[in-house]
Amino acid sequence: MSKYVRILTVIFNTEISFKEIHLFRGAVLKALGNKANLLYHNHLSDNTFRYSYPLVQYKCLHGKATIVCIEEAVDMIGQLLTESTHSLMIGEREMSWETDRIQPARLLVQTWEQPFCYHISRWLPLNSKNYQAYKGIEGEVERVTFLENILKGNLLSMLKGLNIHLEQELFVKITKINEPFLLYNKGVKLMAFNADFNCNLTIPNNVGVGKNASIGFGIVHHETRKKQENENTKTE
Repeated sequence: MSKYVRILTVIFNTEISFKEIHLFRGAVLKALGNKANLLYHNHLSDNTFRYSYPLVQYKCLHGKATIVCIEEAVDMIGQLLTESTHSLMIGEREMSWETDRIQPARLLVQTWEQPFCYHISRWLPLNSKNYQAYKGIEGEVERVTFLENILKGNLLSMLKGLNIHLEQELFVKITKINEPFLLYNKGVKLMAFNADFNCNLTIPNNVGVGKNASIGFGIVHHETRKKQENENTKTE
Protein backbone atom coordinates (compact mmCIF):
# COMPACT_ATOMS: atom_id res chain seq x y z
CA MET A 1 0.00 0.00 0.00
CA SER A 2 1.47 3.33 -1.05
CA LYS A 3 0.79 6.52 0.88
CA TYR A 4 1.38 10.23 0.49
CA VAL A 5 3.33 11.37 3.54
CA ARG A 6 3.30 14.96 4.73
CA ILE A 7 6.59 16.51 5.87
CA LEU A 8 7.16 19.98 7.29
CA THR A 9 10.73 21.12 7.91
CA VAL A 10 11.10 24.21 10.11
CA ILE A 11 14.60 25.69 10.06
CA PHE A 12 15.34 28.39 12.64
CA ASN A 13 17.83 31.25 12.38
CA THR A 14 19.92 30.12 15.31
CA GLU A 15 23.07 28.13 14.59
CA ILE A 16 23.65 25.05 16.72
CA SER A 17 26.07 22.14 16.66
CA PHE A 18 25.19 18.48 16.57
CA LYS A 19 26.15 18.22 20.24
CA GLU A 20 23.49 20.81 21.11
CA ILE A 21 20.51 19.03 19.54
CA HIS A 22 19.41 17.44 22.81
CA LEU A 23 19.64 20.88 24.46
CA PHE A 24 17.50 22.32 21.68
CA ARG A 25 14.92 19.59 22.26
CA GLY A 26 14.92 20.29 25.98
CA ALA A 27 14.46 24.02 25.36
CA VAL A 28 11.45 23.39 23.12
CA LEU A 29 9.81 21.16 25.73
CA LYS A 30 10.48 23.73 28.45
CA ALA A 31 8.89 26.47 26.32
CA LEU A 32 5.76 24.40 25.76
CA GLY A 33 5.54 23.17 29.34
CA ASN A 34 2.55 21.00 30.14
CA LYS A 35 0.96 21.99 26.82
CA ALA A 36 3.49 19.91 24.90
CA ASN A 37 1.82 17.26 22.75
CA LEU A 38 2.97 13.66 23.29
CA LEU A 39 4.66 13.64 19.89
CA TYR A 40 7.13 16.34 21.01
CA HIS A 41 8.67 14.11 23.68
CA ASN A 42 7.23 10.55 23.37
CA HIS A 43 6.88 10.23 27.16
CA LEU A 44 3.66 8.71 28.43
CA SER A 45 2.12 9.77 31.74
CA ASP A 46 2.93 6.49 33.49
CA ASN A 47 6.72 6.87 33.04
CA THR A 48 6.71 4.71 29.93
CA PHE A 49 7.55 5.67 26.37
CA ARG A 50 5.85 5.84 23.01
CA TYR A 51 8.11 3.46 21.11
CA SER A 52 6.63 4.04 17.67
CA TYR A 53 8.50 5.93 14.96
CA PRO A 54 9.13 9.56 16.10
CA LEU A 55 7.00 12.04 14.16
CA VAL A 56 8.79 15.08 15.61
CA GLN A 57 12.53 15.06 14.99
CA TYR A 58 15.06 17.61 16.22
CA LYS A 59 18.09 18.17 14.01
CA CYS A 60 20.94 20.40 12.96
CA LEU A 61 20.52 21.07 9.22
CA HIS A 62 22.73 23.52 7.36
CA GLY A 63 24.20 24.30 10.78
CA LYS A 64 20.85 25.57 12.12
CA ALA A 65 18.34 24.32 14.67
CA THR A 66 15.65 22.38 12.81
CA ILE A 67 12.45 20.51 13.57
CA VAL A 68 11.10 17.98 11.07
CA CYS A 69 7.41 17.17 11.52
CA ILE A 70 5.85 14.11 9.89
CA GLU A 71 2.19 13.32 9.22
CA GLU A 72 -0.08 14.34 12.16
CA ALA A 73 2.81 16.24 13.75
CA VAL A 74 2.52 18.74 10.88
CA ASP A 75 -0.86 19.84 12.22
CA MET A 76 0.44 20.72 15.67
CA ILE A 77 3.60 22.67 14.84
CA GLY A 78 1.54 25.86 14.99
CA GLN A 79 1.27 25.32 18.74
CA LEU A 80 5.02 25.66 19.01
CA LEU A 81 5.35 28.67 16.72
CA THR A 82 2.54 30.66 18.35
CA GLU A 83 2.60 29.68 22.02
CA SER A 84 6.34 29.53 22.69
CA THR A 85 8.39 32.48 23.91
CA HIS A 86 10.44 34.67 21.58
CA SER A 87 13.70 33.15 22.79
CA LEU A 88 14.97 29.87 24.21
CA MET A 89 18.02 28.91 26.21
CA ILE A 90 20.33 26.39 24.54
CA GLY A 91 22.48 25.44 27.46
CA GLU A 92 23.75 28.81 28.69
CA ARG A 93 23.18 30.81 25.51
CA GLU A 94 20.03 32.42 24.23
CA MET A 95 18.46 31.21 21.01
CA SER A 96 16.35 33.42 18.77
CA TRP A 97 12.95 31.91 17.98
CA GLU A 98 12.84 33.30 14.45
CA THR A 99 12.35 30.95 11.51
CA ASP A 100 14.76 31.01 8.60
CA ARG A 101 12.45 29.03 6.34
CA ILE A 102 9.62 26.54 6.40
CA GLN A 103 9.62 23.77 3.81
CA PRO A 104 6.39 21.78 3.29
CA ALA A 105 6.49 18.57 1.27
CA ARG A 106 4.24 15.70 0.32
CA LEU A 107 5.88 12.51 -0.90
CA LEU A 108 4.45 9.28 -2.27
CA VAL A 109 6.17 6.60 -0.17
CA GLN A 110 6.15 3.21 -1.84
CA THR A 111 8.43 0.62 -3.42
CA TRP A 112 9.45 0.87 -7.08
CA GLU A 113 11.01 -1.38 -9.70
CA GLN A 114 14.26 0.62 -9.76
CA PRO A 115 16.24 1.61 -6.67
CA PHE A 116 17.12 5.14 -5.56
CA CYS A 117 20.50 6.26 -4.19
CA TYR A 118 20.65 7.54 -0.62
CA HIS A 119 23.16 8.59 2.01
CA ILE A 120 22.67 8.04 5.74
CA SER A 121 24.69 9.96 8.32
CA ARG A 122 25.38 9.29 11.99
CA TRP A 123 23.52 6.02 11.75
CA LEU A 124 23.44 3.88 14.93
CA PRO A 125 22.79 0.29 13.81
CA LEU A 126 24.39 -1.44 16.78
CA ASN A 127 23.06 -1.96 20.29
CA SER A 128 24.63 -3.89 23.15
CA LYS A 129 23.21 -7.15 21.80
CA ASN A 130 24.00 -7.03 18.09
CA TYR A 131 27.34 -5.27 18.69
CA GLN A 132 28.81 -8.53 19.91
CA ALA A 133 27.41 -10.34 16.88
CA TYR A 134 28.89 -7.67 14.58
CA LYS A 135 32.34 -7.89 16.21
CA GLY A 136 32.27 -11.66 15.80
CA ILE A 137 31.92 -11.41 12.00
CA GLU A 138 35.34 -11.61 10.36
CA GLY A 139 34.64 -10.99 6.67
CA GLU A 140 34.00 -7.44 5.44
CA VAL A 141 31.31 -8.56 3.00
CA GLU A 142 29.54 -10.47 5.74
CA ARG A 143 29.68 -7.43 8.02
CA VAL A 144 28.12 -5.23 5.35
CA THR A 145 25.36 -7.79 4.80
CA PHE A 146 24.73 -7.80 8.55
CA LEU A 147 24.38 -4.00 8.52
CA GLU A 148 22.15 -4.11 5.43
CA ASN A 149 19.69 -6.31 7.30
CA ILE A 150 19.66 -3.88 10.21
CA LEU A 151 19.08 -0.92 7.88
CA LYS A 152 16.25 -2.78 6.20
CA GLY A 153 14.72 -3.41 9.61
CA ASN A 154 15.07 0.28 10.50
CA LEU A 155 13.23 1.28 7.31
CA LEU A 156 10.48 -1.26 7.94
CA SER A 157 10.04 0.14 11.45
CA MET A 158 9.66 3.61 9.95
CA LEU A 159 7.04 2.34 7.52
CA LYS A 160 5.14 0.61 10.32
CA GLY A 161 5.08 3.86 12.27
CA LEU A 162 3.69 5.64 9.21
CA ASN A 163 1.06 2.90 8.71
CA ILE A 164 2.48 1.89 5.32
CA HIS A 165 2.38 -1.76 4.28
CA LEU A 166 4.51 -2.66 1.28
CA GLU A 167 3.18 -4.70 -1.61
CA GLN A 168 6.67 -5.47 -2.93
CA GLU A 169 9.77 -6.65 -1.13
CA LEU A 170 12.01 -3.94 0.25
CA PHE A 171 15.47 -3.96 -1.33
CA VAL A 172 18.46 -2.44 0.52
CA LYS A 173 22.07 -2.55 -0.70
CA ILE A 174 24.90 -0.68 1.00
CA THR A 175 27.26 0.55 -1.73
CA LYS A 176 29.77 2.40 0.45
CA ILE A 177 30.33 2.57 4.18
CA ASN A 178 32.90 4.57 6.11
CA GLU A 179 34.83 3.36 9.10
CA PRO A 180 32.72 3.65 12.25
CA PHE A 181 33.35 6.61 14.52
CA LEU A 182 32.37 7.40 18.09
CA LEU A 183 29.76 9.92 19.13
CA TYR A 184 28.43 10.76 22.55
CA ASN A 185 24.83 11.31 23.60
CA LYS A 186 24.30 12.40 27.21
CA GLY A 187 27.66 10.90 28.11
CA VAL A 188 26.96 7.55 26.44
CA LYS A 189 29.49 6.42 23.82
CA LEU A 190 27.89 5.31 20.54
CA MET A 191 29.34 3.74 17.39
CA ALA A 192 28.07 5.58 14.32
CA PHE A 193 28.36 4.99 10.58
CA ASN A 194 28.02 7.07 7.42
CA ALA A 195 26.97 5.05 4.38
CA ASP A 196 25.65 5.21 0.84
CA PHE A 197 22.92 2.75 -0.04
CA ASN A 198 20.48 1.84 -2.78
CA CYS A 199 16.86 1.20 -1.92
CA ASN A 200 13.69 0.73 -3.96
CA LEU A 201 11.71 2.84 -1.49
CA THR A 202 11.02 6.56 -1.71
CA ILE A 203 12.32 8.02 1.55
CA PRO A 204 11.66 11.66 2.49
CA ASN A 205 14.75 13.85 2.74
CA ASN A 206 16.09 14.62 6.21
CA VAL A 207 14.06 12.01 8.11
CA GLY A 208 15.91 9.89 10.62
CA VAL A 209 15.87 6.10 10.90
CA GLY A 210 17.16 3.74 13.53
CA LYS A 211 18.20 4.48 17.11
CA ASN A 212 17.85 8.10 18.33
CA ALA A 213 16.21 9.18 15.08
CA SER A 214 14.39 11.93 16.99
CA ILE A 215 17.62 13.74 17.93
CA GLY A 216 19.69 13.94 14.76
CA PHE A 217 20.94 10.39 14.23
CA GLY A 218 20.41 8.27 11.11
CA ILE A 219 19.46 11.15 8.80
CA VAL A 220 18.71 10.02 5.24
CA HIS A 221 19.42 12.22 2.21
CA HIS A 222 19.00 11.63 -1.48
CA GLU A 223 22.41 11.00 -3.02
CA THR A 224 22.29 14.27 -4.96
CA ARG A 225 22.23 16.18 -1.66
CA LYS A 226 24.88 14.12 0.10
CA LYS A 227 27.83 16.45 -0.54
CA GLN A 228 25.85 19.47 0.59
CA GLU A 229 24.90 17.89 3.92
CA ASN A 230 28.00 15.78 4.56
CA GLU A 231 30.18 18.74 5.55
CA ASN A 232 28.59 18.84 8.99
CA THR A 233 28.28 15.10 9.53
CA LYS A 234 31.22 14.26 11.80
CA THR A 235 32.79 17.53 12.82
CA GLU A 236 29.97 19.44 14.53
